[in-house]
Amino acid sequence: MGQPESREREQYELPPGQRLQRGWPVTHYGPVPKFKPDRWEFRIFGALADAAARDRWSLEEFTALPYTTVVADLHCVTKYTMPGAEWGGVATREILELAPPAPDVTHVMVWAEYGFSSNMRLSDFASERSIFATHKDGDPLTAEHGFPVRLIVPHLYAWKGPKWVRGIEYMTADRRGFWEERGYHNVGDPWREQRYSYQEEPGEGPEL
Repeated sequence: MGQPESREREQYELPPGQRLQRGWPVTHYGPVPKFKPDRWEFRIFGALADAAARDRWSLEEFTALPYTTVVADLHCVTKYTMPGAEWGGVATREILELAPPAPDVTHVMVWAEYGFSSNMRLSDFASERSIFATHKDGDPLTAEHGFPVRLIVPHLYAWKGPKWVRGIEYMTADRRGFWEERGYHNVGDPWREQRYSYQEEPGEGPEL
């Protein structure tokens, strides 16, 4: 049994410093929020192109949006990579079409339960592989893994895609999110091993 696994590990391309993970560890900061479906809504706010555009959805309305799937790895900054998961849900591009950002928007802030936040460039958020996941491998997310909605941005470290997402803020200037204010890299590209803010190059993030 060990030999085939060894060959697989050698053939699988991982970002630097990462190791393959079988199974899906539960990692998050703080408690799992209590889900209240009657109070849940998904909001878009900030610099919208049209103030009259649709900017909020109930859970029933959100889960009725076009469903898509993306097969992608999950790279955790704690140095594990979970390969080849199928994420199902609503493409970020679907939301961008329904509630377009103003022309001068450059970044978004992803807001989640308990006021948790994570910032990223609009181009990263708008990637064709970025998805508001409601399912993994065909099954609904569990509460520990972000039910009802978590953001998956496969080409960034997983902290950039928070669990328990509640809304997106369109921004015309960058601003650090929760972990970015606490020493994590402002961009978070695993292939460049952008883990911590001291690694930032000029222009990669606002002043700390």
